Amino acid sequence: MTSHDVVASLRRILGIKKIGHAGTLDPEVTGVLPICIGKATRISEFLMESPKKYQGQLTLGKSTTTQDFTGETTERVDVYGVTKEEIERVFESFIGEIEQVPPMYSSVKIHGKKLYELARQGKEVVRKPRKVTIYDLKLIGCDLEHNNPTIDFQVVCSKGTYVRTLCVDIGNKLGYPAHMSKLVRLESGSFNLEQSLSLEEVERHVKENKLDEILVPMANSLPDFQEVVLSDEEILNKVFNGQVIRVESLKFDEGIFKVVNRDGKLVALYEKAKDSLIAKPIKVFK
Repeated sequence: MTSHDVVASLRRILGIKKIGHAGTLDPEVTGVLPICIGKATRISEFLMESPKKYQGQLTLGKSTTTQDFTGETTERVDVYGVTKEEIERVFESFIGEIEQVPPMYSSVKIHGKKLYELARQGKEVVRKPRKVTIYDLKLIGCDLEHNNPTIDFQVVCSKGTYVRTLCVDIGNKLGYPAHMSKLVRLESGSFNLEQSLSLEEVERHVKENKLDEILVPMANSLPDFQEVVLSDEEILNKVFNGQVIRVESLKFDEGIFKVVNRDGKLVALYEKAKDSLIAKPIKVFK
């Protein structure tokens, strides 16, 4: 099931058209897929910027057309002599800002065409590397006793990181072809696997009129944003009308911040420039 399929199913279950997701999951990947409903679709761009945490497995000695287990095998070799210590050294070399070449089987566009469309036609084009950040990369297990060893890992990475490409690049540094054999998204920003629900569970909550029990308030979904609580009706009216507001007493100097009312409801996102005494509206939620 694709991320688009999940959204389509939820539109049917909830009877709401304005639904979107905050970060595509490839069909073969399971795990956390944040869903935005109604007004919350307007903050999806901020949710997508959040780091993602995955648990995955790479297999050494075999490469595929798609860089994962769904593709056709392009190379197969026996693997000898790889050690846990060597794997850990290679993992450490990937932490920080790195460059990745997007895989051919991806939705990246070149000259108006998606790469996977070209790949399905048997074409390969030159792709420019992109900068991504690997915040953490941990070895959590490995089976090195076979000709095609498996390596289990957890990675925390920035938006736009292709974990399957990371698996291939790790294999290259170890001296062998490789592909991603498993992947689960454990976290996306403030959302984690433990609080996630299946489509069946969502449908049950709807039938029992308990949908509110599983919805996360917009303000809570942006925990990394500074928060300003406004109770002054005159200033709140300015916010609702999308006007600039004076912010002399803020404890932070610059950036996007949440404006909430006394009930904790998100009413707007504002941005303050460095050394400025005013803040300008980014999003207003009427």
